[in-house]
Amino acid sequence: MAINTLETGAQDLGRSQKIKSRSNFGRNPDGSRQSPVGAWVSRIIILVVLALFTLPLYWMFISALKSPEELSQFPPTLFPTELRWSNFVDAVTVMPFWTFFRNSLIITVCVVVFSVVSNFIVAYGFSCIDWPGRNKVFFIVLATLFLPFPVTLIPMFDMWAGLGFVNTWVPLIVPALFAGGFFTFLLRQFMLQTPRDMLDAARVDGASEWSIAWRIVFPTARPAVTVIAIFSAVGTWNDFMGPLIYLQDTSKQTLSIGMQVFRSVNSQDIQFNLLMAASFLVLLPLVLLFFMFQRYFISGITLGGFK
Repeated sequence: MAINTLETGAQDLGRSQKIKSRSNFGRNPDGSRQSPVGAWVSRIIILVVLALFTLPLYWMFISALKSPEELSQFPPTLFPTELRWSNFVDAVTVMPFWTFFRNSLIITVCVVVFSVVSNFIVAYGFSCIDWPGRNKVFFIVLATLFLPFPVTLIPMFDMWAGLGFVNTWVPLIVPALFAGGFFTFLLRQFMLQTPRDMLDAARVDGASEWSIAWRIVFPTARPAVTVIAIFSAVGTWNDFMGPLIYLQDTSKQTLSIGMQVFRSVNSQDIQFNLLMAASFLVLLPLVLLFFMFQRYFISGITLGGFK
């Protein structure tokens, strides 16, 4: 009964943090409300920046709907004179697009699940459990952020080649089982906001560390977990170096490699409308992912800045 009460309290704490973050919207750093002129200027700047960031996506989309003749026109047209939706069908048939899509989806889902679980467990140990040398070990974990990726590239390839896992998905998925420095740091900062009294009360009532982690701490850290999931999904979906190094068979390659194969096969006569159509289809899942979890993503980024 007591652990259920604490679990409800953790959920209420998470909701109060979201409400607090929303209440700071439209305010100055000192907490005072912005003037109407300042609010309008802020909105205009946001709209201008939004237009600049949306322009490449719009240009990619309209280029995917144009004919090759219209693409070669100068000055370029801002809207297609003839909408060729068949370009999207042609883009997924000139290469094994759905095979690449399936491979990317499987790898991305596995990496996201493993990243969330592993980083949450490690961050819980660094924030909610007191043990000797905790901060010193955490500094060592943070130091891994300054380790350049090319330094570990050859040793990691030698290790996976020695284990016989080259040309498999194992080198792309298994590293997610080991927490990363940035994700651990982000989750730890959120978990430090969990009241110590709530954790101590759960321990006194006989709750195990697993129950405390998943029933009390996890609800308060859910926005940060969502941020980690989105970052992991985007990084894995767009990963080019990993599949290029470890995957050799076409049936196992991902969309990032498939797009490069499409360009290399048609290097003499690249159909840019089909290339833009395929690129838009590759980008579309990430755009949908962001809009689906936009509320959690923004709250996860901003909650840590409010006291």
